[in-house]
Amino acid sequence: MTAVNGMPSSAVQFNCTQVAWSPLFGRYLVASDAVQQRGQLLVEELPLAVGPKCGNSDVLCLACYAPRIVERCSQCSWPLCPACNEDANNTHRQLECGLLKAAKARFFELPAGGKYCPQLDCIMPLRVLLAKEAQPERWQNEVAPMEHHEQQRRENADVWHADRVNIAQYLRGPCKLAERFSEELIMQVVGILEVNAFEARTTQGYPLRCLYPYTGILAHSCVPNTARSIHPSDSYRIRLRAMVPLEAGQQLQHSYTYTLDGTVQRQSHLREGKYFNCSCDRCLDASELQTHFSSLKCGQCTDGWLLPKQPTVVGSSWSCRACDNTASSEEVRQIVDALQLEVNAVQSLEMGAKRLEEAERLLRKYKSLLHPAHYIATGLRQLLIEMYGRVQGYEMVQLTDQLLERKAQLCREVLHVLDRFEPGLSRARAMNLYELHVPLVLLAKSGFIASRLSGGELRARLVEAIDLLKECVEILQHEDSSSQEGILCGVAKQALQQLTMSVEGLGDELQ
Repeated sequence: MTAVNGMPSSAVQFNCTQVAWSPLFGRYLVASDAVQQRGQLLVEELPLAVGPKCGNSDVLCLACYAPRIVERCSQCSWPLCPACNEDANNTHRQLECGLLKAAKARFFELPAGGKYCPQLDCIMPLRVLLAKEAQPERWQNEVAPMEHHEQQRRENADVWHADRVNIAQYLRGPCKLAERFSEELIMQVVGILEVNAFEARTTQGYPLRCLYPYTGILAHSCVPNTARSIHPSDSYRIRLRAMVPLEAGQQLQHSYTYTLDGTVQRQSHLREGKYFNCSCDRCLDASELQTHFSSLKCGQCTDGWLLPKQPTVVGSSWSCRACDNTASSEEVRQIVDALQLEVNAVQSLEMGAKRLEEAERLLRKYKSLLHPAHYIATGLRQLLIEMYGRVQGYEMVQLTDQLLERKAQLCREVLHVLDRFEPGLSRARAMNLYELHVPLVLLAKSGFIASRLSGGELRARLVEAIDLLKECVEILQHEDSSSQEGILCGVAKQALQQLTMSVEGLGDELQ
């Protein structure tokens, strides 16, 4: 891998990747050479700044981001947990502590019942501003050109005013930084973070934000061709890999929305949070690449589905391609919102048998309303996959063969959707591959014990499960070992080793 623009190799390194520019996309990344192997490392980059998210409902430690902190920094009296207070080299002490102490900027306690701690909103922008002073060349070349969409953000007057008061005016006033940073610059930084920052988690699982000047300019697609992983145990280094093989000159794309949302929901998220409309192939196709991921059952004919006439246009009417039935966007929205409320009510239930059974009930109910692959139905399937084998009354050892088949069916249906929307090295795919291997192994063993399967058939079924685990490990091996995915990778490796030994032993018995 090579350094970029004279930057130290520890900051960013490219492999088969280069920066391009166009009037439509601005700066973006492309494959400089053909990438044949999925999983190929494309970009490796350290963040310019790391800090707390905006809108925190808890007082956070400004070094490790642990919530509900009552202790204060011994130097500046801002939130710091006991362990970090004893560390003179923690992030807070290295960055903003001295400024807050010199300015005598007081941290006010969150009132009883308070749901928002606005003072913490200034910390991440301040850290970016301090990085600007420490690395002026990096700021000028790579951060200043990043999109901040000032005009569009100004249109949301309430949010703009809150940011201006809580961040810009607070830094320039109580923090006494008016001579160093203009209000215009601070608001530009706020916009850069809002549009470009990535969320991450610490090794303890606490959420935070990171700003990456290169990886942050990735183009968006609702069918991405790259996957990113952030490694908190390695200074929050981000690694971007190819999900699928790439052609030379092909644009590198990542999804900035949840790929298992419908087109209306994805477009709304991108407009409100990223200030653009997506025109990828999936969004332009009313059937979402023939999956009918947002299609509703037509109420006027037996075989038709309601699809949006113009899927990327706000307020588009819907029509059936098999008959002349139409519906307004408001009618469709009311139906979907009502169903989503029911799903939300089920998701709010305590993890247990009732939650599982209610999810199954809704899935049966929606057969007459939604296409089988609709995103609401797919979300229910994912919920059920996570519950079968884990909730009381439905633990894995208690599942009948019929329920094991049910879990396997649910996994295959979700994987079929992921094949279209997250091809290749998808973390969601890996999680479902692991979930699928368990019922397959149990069904194979019970079938052999009941003499429904021969020894050769048992071996073939177990080899199928081994293949699932191998792909699961192939995908998750690049994740940080402290993350949920990294931990699952370790579990999958152990299961793979044990299952492989079982098959080898079985081979000896069958000979």
